[in-house]
Amino acid sequence: MRYLLEDITVIDAATYLAGPGAATILADFGANVIKIEPPGGDGYRTLVGPYPVPYHWQLTSRNKRSLCLDLARPEARAVMHGLLAKADVLTTNFLQPALEKYELDYARLHALNPRLVFAHITGYGTEGPDVERRGFDTTAWWGRSGMMEFIRAQGGPPQNAAPGMGDHATASTLFGAIMTGLYRRERTGEGAYVATSLMATGLWSNGMALQGVIAGNDLGKHKQEKGWHSPFTGIYRSRDGGFIQLAAINPSREWPKLCAALERPEWLSDTRFKDMRSAMRNRMDLIALLEAAMGAYDLDVLCARLDAADVTYGRVQPMGDVIRDPQALANGYIIPTGDPGEDYPLTINSPIFVGGEAKRPPKRAPEVGADSQDVLREFGWDESAIQALLASGAVIGGASN
Repeated sequence: MRYLLEDITVIDAATYLAGPGAATILADFGANVIKIEPPGGDGYRTLVGPYPVPYHWQLTSRNKRSLCLDLARPEARAVMHGLLAKADVLTTNFLQPALEKYELDYARLHALNPRLVFAHITGYGTEGPDVERRGFDTTAWWGRSGMMEFIRAQGGPPQNAAPGMGDHATASTLFGAIMTGLYRRERTGEGAYVATSLMATGLWSNGMALQGVIAGNDLGKHKQEKGWHSPFTGIYRSRDGGFIQLAAINPSREWPKLCAALERPEWLSDTRFKDMRSAMRNRMDLIALLEAAMGAYDLDVLCARLDAADVTYGRVQPMGDVIRDPQALANGYIIPTGDPGEDYPLTINSPIFVGGEAKRPPKRAPEVGADSQDVLREFGWDESAIQALLASGAVIGGASN
């Protein structure tokens, strides 16, 4: 086989980002991913920017094929069942009432195809008082997990997350669940119901701080009451307006290096900073000194000095620089597409790599229903049946058909 998952067929019936993102990773490893879209196309196509150049859609729907079905029609639901009878994986973010309405509940599909891995993504899980609450990553992953509260400055308002940040983390989680389900099928011969939620992944992402709350150490509350004033993990501004984040987790070891990098050897003999206990007791003085010293250098010079002294830190990188980051390019985290369009020369690689296994080159996302007829032919529908489905409106075909 050329690609690791090229013998796996995925019916991607999820919308927006987390569920389809998991299917994108499967497609990157060669899976045959068939994206199910409603008449008019998936709503995520037009969430950001003008169609027909939806840059976010190109990321999440690369290497997929589009089949457009009107699942409100019984004929379309019959088509869906025909696909799922032969498929390996279904991804969906329908809540239980919608699963039952469209005849896609797990019990029904397991009876239809016992080898199917049913991958279910929800906002808040499948039990409890919020089971039917509509969730997005900004609410279920960011706000509900405590991260939104934790990240805000002392006395300041909560801050929004980057677009899709929690969705992409949850997509990777769902991919892991799907692969676990496929592994289970290899061992038992039977598929499985696998699931995660935005809330579950958010809690896991914030797990270190939440475990502290359980142990009686609420860092979020401490931050709001007393501030967050560690000189050794602070954010500092350079003379030309850049920022670095110190990450001196072992400050006693890195303190002499930091003094050397900033050409401040006298700090080592300053009684205020004679040991780490003293330095933390006088941390506001130390922060002021560090701000002034780092602010005397342009960012590139500051980083070079910190690198030479082996100080642990990271650049706070503007997004315009990220896509040109030589480290990201060298590792294939950002990859060329080979697409002739000016809007899609590069894309963001999925974050999972398997030694010796190639990923499929990124292919531009299809138009709505572009592959409807081809998919039906491959799954065994004859031409007369396909034309009848098109005529009824149960299936919508794109211009390429």
